[in-house]
Amino acid sequence: MIKRKGLVLDFGGVLTTPLVPAAFAFEKRAGLPEGTLLNVLYLNEEMVRRTEDLERGAITQSEWNAAAADRLGVPADDLMGRIFADLRPETAMFAAAEAARRAGVRVGVLSNSVGTDPWNLYEGHDLENCFDAVVISEDHGLRKPEPEIFRLVLDRLGLQAEACVFVDDTERYLPPAADLGFATVHAKEPGQTIAALEELLGVLLTAD
Repeated sequence: MIKRKGLVLDFGGVLTTPLVPAAFAFEKRAGLPEGTLLNVLYLNEEMVRRTEDLERGAITQSEWNAAAADRLGVPADDLMGRIFADLRPETAMFAAAEAARRAGVRVGVLSNSVGTDPWNLYEGHDLENCFDAVVISEDHGLRKPEPEIFRLVLDRLGLQAEACVFVDDTERYLPPAADLGFATVHAKEPGQTIAALEELLGVLLTAD
């Protein structure tokens, strides 16, 4: 018997391989010290603001690329795509999502966008046909962890938060979802994530 009727998945870092190793690989290719991206882009107040603007669709990816490139001292051309060039689909998680849908669970994607031009994180994944709801932050002027974006994906799934599980690799996005009533899973490794989801959903998500 299904314990919960809905599953909401982050995209980057949940349905793809982890972000941090991809960033480290870019730093190595670019001749930057390990940790440069974290320090220069994600611990810098101005760049944090620009990234949040990008996630809301207030600036373009090209504008973000130019600002980030200036701080990193690297070319701006397709910078976001170069940073995350090593990302690959997390096939076990896609298979688990498909298994959940076959079992009658409604499955949605809720993702903070990094823009889609010139590099599109979601290209080639046929999200609209593979999931019951797809909410990409820039399309709505909202971003996680704002409660409104969680309510939006719930509305599109036609479910209450108490009936759903939310999965994200960014731990700070979990408490706001839990406050709304979601069960939450911090995605660290696919096997661990899938085992937690099988327990919470009450359905088998693996072939074995």
